[in-house]
Order: sequence, then structure tokens, then C-alpha cells
Amino acid sequence: MIKNFKWLLLVSLTFVACTNDDDVLVMEEPVSAGSANFTKYVALGDSFAAGYSDGALFVEAQKGAYPNILAQQFAEAGGGAFSTPLMGDNIGGLLLGGNVIAGQRLYFNGSAPVAVSGAPTTNVATKVTGPFGNLGVPGAKSYHLVAAGYGNVAGVAAGLANPYYARFATSATSTVLADAVAQTPTFFSLWIGGNDVLGYATSGGIGVNQTGNMNPATYGSNDITDPTVFASVYNSLVTGLTANSAKGVVANLPYVNTLPYFTTVPFNPLSTSVLGGGNVAVGQATITQLNTLLYGPLKSALTFFGAGDRINLLSTTVANPVLIKDESLPNLSAQLTAAFTPSLGAQTAAFYGAVFGQARQATATDLVLLPTQSAIGAAPTATNSGLGFAPPSPLDKFGITFPLQDMHVLIPTEVAQIKVATDAYNVSIKAIADAKGLAFVDAKAIMDKLSTTGLVGNNFTMTSTYVFGGSFSLDGVHPSPRGYALISNAFIDAINSKYSSTLKKVDLGKYRILFPASL
Repeated sequence: MIKNFKWLLLVSLTFVACTNDDDVLVMEEPVSAGSANFTKYVALGDSFAAGYSDGALFVEAQKGAYPNILAQQFAEAGGGAFSTPLMGDNIGGLLLGGNVIAGQRLYFNGSAPVAVSGAPTTNVATKVTGPFGNLGVPGAKSYHLVAAGYGNVAGVAAGLANPYYARFATSATSTVLADAVAQTPTFFSLWIGGNDVLGYATSGGIGVNQTGNMNPATYGSNDITDPTVFASVYNSLVTGLTANSAKGVVANLPYVNTLPYFTTVPFNPLSTSVLGGGNVAVGQATITQLNTLLYGPLKSALTFFGAGDRINLLSTTVANPVLIKDESLPNLSAQLTAAFTPSLGAQTAAFYGAVFGQARQATATDLVLLPTQSAIGAAPTATNSGLGFAPPSPLDKFGITFPLQDMHVLIPTEVAQIKVATDAYNVSIKAIADAKGLAFVDAKAIMDKLSTTGLVGNNFTMTSTYVFGGSFSLDGVHPSPRGYALISNAFIDAINSKYSSTLKKVDLGKYRILFPASL
């Protein structure tokens, strides 16, 4: 009886000790691969997979690429070695034949992004020996991953090959897919397709929408890939990667108009004073003069021709929109020339007609590109004016007295073309993922949240706000270190859900927002 009493007392005391809030031991779920096999992991993709950040590829950014983070988490569930074709430094940039063909990375100096000091040391012609698990290639489009010769050093200068892939391709005639399949992967990640519309977007839509053209060999670097071509290539990629029963994870594509590259510069930055947020000071006296000498006459002439909504007088109390060229508008060059000839003379009137025939003020539906911020108010040159010569004063201020050109702004018709293509790509990605039984990451939904409400992780909120949102690097397109960690966690969630694995997610708070000047 006494023995039983002592035993009950011991159990009782133990229970009390374990229920004390300060002494509770939380048993972690053991890490398991589930039905997946991470023994040999390969990652295919573009600059996001490579770890590109701050406008360059460099060692520390590569180490924090989402495939590298995934490989570290896979290691706890039986994952094997994972290697990366590291660059030669933390400066960024590339050399070819003694020439710099890609510049240094950016850092934030407290007021603006600037290039780090030093010269690139990574030579494209200096091969690095693999095999490599991280096969992310900056600049790659979907069809590039199956293009023989894409890693041929001899073709880089002519734009026929990719300088990043040329460093580590197994041969001059190999393909990214072949280099991946040759490693007999047991697990893969594939995130590709962003560049199939991104070049068109970042160039302001100066490329061609190749929908209907089934021959990617005829595409330019700034063109939109035909959705049928994309679907065919994507199916080939997944079929090749799953040929030996490998499992994997794929991700869809966000809309470009959620990236800070397209959302940071306001459409209406012109004001009487610098108010912050990218505003450009014009001055009240200047605005009054502009209304009298330029905007007023333009408004009157355009109104006569039924297009008065293109131009409004500038305000001295609120921010004003920039002046842009919209090539989707009917060209009223001849009409404006005729209207201005009596007052300006035939030669000057013809010049005004050529400059303002498709001009209008920007609206909230226009996307002013990030680099355009430095162009607003600057003088057009013979190269970028669209005229073949530099316009004279006073029509020599981009966005104020001279329309910003196609390269500076994405207009609604161009945004719509990008959206249609992206939607089509995403339909193919999801359908092929489902057909092959792959884990799926809805990257579009994640980006939509970052650009609206933000995402909460580890007790802080991440947004797509340029510089200070925590998600994107200084180039406005590629993630920051913390952004790559966020992507990794999204991939882990998808893998755990699909394959009943119990991979651990990473602590976002342990990843910096921006890289410093010195690494």
C-alpha cells in the first residue's frame, strides 16, 4: 500500500512539473521525406533558380538561392550533395574576351541604388566542372532549356548562347535538360517561363508578340513566346525529368505588373515641389508657362480633332502625369501639322506633328518602368528620341515637354498581351503538373498578396515595396535574400502537402533584406 502511494505521488509530481508553462517540452515532428526521394536533387529554371539579385549573379546570392535553401532542408530528410556553379566573386558581372559583358551588382547607399566598386573577375570562357545540382540559368526562356548549343562559349558574343550556362555546360552542344537528366535525379524543381514575357515587359513592349509563330528560332530577345510553344516545351521538360520516376515540384508565374520594377515610379510624378515618392519638381512658374505655350495649344488642337482627352492642362496644386507616346493611338501627326502651320510655320509645325501625333498624358493603367525615373526631365538624344536626332529646347525634357517613348512605359494594350500569355502559360503548367502528379506552387497568388496586403512571416510583414518591402532586391525584379527564403518555404509547403513529407521551413528573420556594399 505504501509502495503504491509513493508511486502515485511520483506520477502526480511529474504531471505537475510537465504542465508548468515554463517547463513544457514541445516534441518536434521528425523530419521525413514521405513518398519523395531527395537523394539526388536537380533544379532547373532561370535567374530565380540561379539566385540572381541586385542586378547581378554573385557568390553570396547564389548560396541563398531557393534551390540551395531547399537542398539544405532536403539534407535532413536523406537529401544528398548539391552543388552550384559559383561565380568568381561577390562583385558580380562577367568578362568575355577581356570585355565586361555584364556589370557589377547594386547596393543601397542610403538614398539610391549604386554599383559596388571593383571590376568583375568571372570569365565566361573559364569552365567550371560539375555536375551541378543547380542548373538555374539567368536569362533563360522555356525553350532555351532544350536548345542545343545554348551553352556554347563560341556563340555567346553573337547572342546565340548564354554566358552563364556556357560556364558550366557539359559540352558545347548539350542542353540544360540533358545535363539534368544525365544525373538521374530522384527529385527536381522546375520554375521557368518568366522570361518568356519579361524581356517584352522590361523593354517597354518594344518586342513582338509571337503568338501564332511556332518557330522560337526566329524570336527576338524581347519577344513574347507563343503559348503553344511554351506548352510543348514545358511538357518535354517534365517528361524528361520524370522519365525515371523522379518526383518534383513546379511553380506558376506571377503577373509582371506586381513586380516593383513596374510599380515603383508613379504615372503622375510632376509637381511644383519634390514631395517624395519619385516626384519631379517642375515649378509653378514653369507649369504656367507650359500651359500657355504647349499644353493649352495642344489641348485645343486635339479637342478640335476629337481627341481632347489626350491632354489636360497641368495643375499647380496636385501631381501631374507624365507625357508619353502611345503607339496604339490613331496618329494625328498630319492633322496637328496642318493646325499649327499658320502660327508656327510649316517646318516647326511638322516637327510638332511628328512629336505629338500619338502623345497623351499617362494614366494609372500605364506602367512606368523603374529605370524611367532617371529619364523623366532629362534631354532626349538622337538614339532614344524616336526622331533620329535630339529635339531642341524647349521640347527637350522627357515626360514634360517631350513624350516618353515606347521603351519607357508599358501601355495597357501591352500589359494585356503579357497577361494573356502568362495566363496561358499558367494553365499549361498546372495541367502538366496535375497530369504528372507533381507538387505545385502558386507563385502568382503569393506575388498578388505581396503586392497588395503583404505576407506575414515570423512576426513581420513582407511586401513588394521597392527597397523597403523586404521581398525584392534593388533591380526590382529578383528577390532579396529574405524573398528567396520566402519562396523556399512556399516550395516546402507544396512538397509537404503533395508527398506527405515533413520538411522544416526556414526562419525568414535569419535572412537579410538587402546585401551590403561589402561582402
